[in-house]
Amino acid sequence: MMNNESVAKGYDNMMADRDAFLTRARNCAELTIPTLMPRDGHNSSSHFDTPYQSVGARGVNNLASKLLMTLLPPNEPFFRLTIDDYDLVELGGEARGQVEEALARIERSATQEIESRAIRVPAFEAIKQLIVSGNALVHLPPKGGMKVFRLDRFGIQRDSMGNLLKIIVKETIAFDALPSEVQEALIENPDYQQKDSKKECDLYTCIKREGKVFKVHQEVYGIIVPKSMGSYPEDKLPWMALRFIAIDGEDYGRGFVEEYIGDVRSLEALTKAIVEGSAASAKLLFMVRPNGTTKIRSLADSPNGGIISGDANDVTTLQANKFNDFRVAQETMNTITERLSFAFLLNSSVQRNAERVTAEEVRYMAQELETALGGIYSVLSQEFQVPLVNLLLAKMQKEKKMPKFPKDTLKPQIVTGLEALGRGQDLNKLSAFLQYLQPLGAEVIAQQMNIDDYISRLAASLGIDTQGLIKSPEQKQQEQQMAQQAQQQQEQQMQQQQMMEMAGKGVPAMAKGAADAMAQSAAPQEG
Repeated sequence: MMNNESVAKGYDNMMADRDAFLTRARNCAELTIPTLMPRDGHNSSSHFDTPYQSVGARGVNNLASKLLMTLLPPNEPFFRLTIDDYDLVELGGEARGQVEEALARIERSATQEIESRAIRVPAFEAIKQLIVSGNALVHLPPKGGMKVFRLDRFGIQRDSMGNLLKIIVKETIAFDALPSEVQEALIENPDYQQKDSKKECDLYTCIKREGKVFKVHQEVYGIIVPKSMGSYPEDKLPWMALRFIAIDGEDYGRGFVEEYIGDVRSLEALTKAIVEGSAASAKLLFMVRPNGTTKIRSLADSPNGGIISGDANDVTTLQANKFNDFRVAQETMNTITERLSFAFLLNSSVQRNAERVTAEEVRYMAQELETALGGIYSVLSQEFQVPLVNLLLAKMQKEKKMPKFPKDTLKPQIVTGLEALGRGQDLNKLSAFLQYLQPLGAEVIAQQMNIDDYISRLAASLGIDTQGLIKSPEQKQQEQQMAQQAQQQQEQQMQQQQMMEMAGKGVPAMAKGAADAMAQSAAPQEG
């Protein structure tokens, strides 16, 4: 099937708007991590010149690690599910504690889905791309892992409000990986015969908005790949076009490194000057007076401690005498390094080198990022976390791994900043509430509070799965019935024992009475 309007031409038209952003991204990568955004024409054998300084690379990796820790915390869900009181009534008036328990179970299942699909590894790569280039395209298919595309692999169009309109992705695919019908069509295509050698070809993926639906298809040399056409609702699109710093009116984002490119470039120049100058200063040269009595060969060939004839005044050493210049450059370097350390959060952290990070450490890092970046990653919350939650919930609902709720009932709420611990804040509120009730006494609290609902909310705030831990109402009713039956059996046994005791005491008396009666009847009667 041929496409009259080739997607390849649309991709080439997008390049004019993307080139300026791509050039800045490559300049930032050269001063930090060059492999993140290589130049055109690179391959597996290409050599990348590393910068003279490592502050840029350390800063990118450190900031990316902290962002990953707050966006996808390893110990707690990065989101919480909420439900309105009106929707709760529509569900049949179930206790909020039971609903909270069910929502917490869904959150844990979503977290397990992230772990099973190893999303954190490509997410870390995407965050580094965002810090350096400001843009990254993430694809999360229904099956398999997440894939990240660099800025030089896709073009994008947005409206004035920043909403996504169109994405075109360019990939290189092997000829043998294409469907057989596409291979047959390519063999007959003259453009393919001229440009390619039947080993690799360019595969274009087009994602285009049509109303509230995104239409997706793939094509090779204008030939639409069968079974690649599909549509997605706007809230379930598995393609996420991420930006680090969003500017109104621009289709692409800006990177974090670009804001500090002046300091990074100055540090690179000073470090290069000091390294090269130090190497030149370390070179030791002896100068011999041309008309002196000391022979150059005798000086060069003599061993250590040897004796030669000559005049010591004929020999001098060449010294650069640039120590003061190096000191000024070193002090300037230290000043710039300190500024960059504050910018990339290299100078402060309480995180330990351990497998599990405590809740307080996560809270501190979230607060640190919120203060230093000024809410920058709020853009990531809307363009990465929210779509990721929607995709995970849709997948779990399709696989029937979550309870059924009416449509649009569940409202995912991303927890970032000081709320990075999810439902952990509810624990503090529940504890404070119970403390305020303590003066009333345990008897009043037991009369006024629903203990079962309180226990469910407490477990949900701690993220504990209460399945099999807390007794269900059915189990409580069964135990109550068994206790009543046991009590009835015990009462019946006591009654039977009492009757037997009474019977045991009555038999001798009756026997004695009968004997007396018989004796009286056998005695002779007086005339």
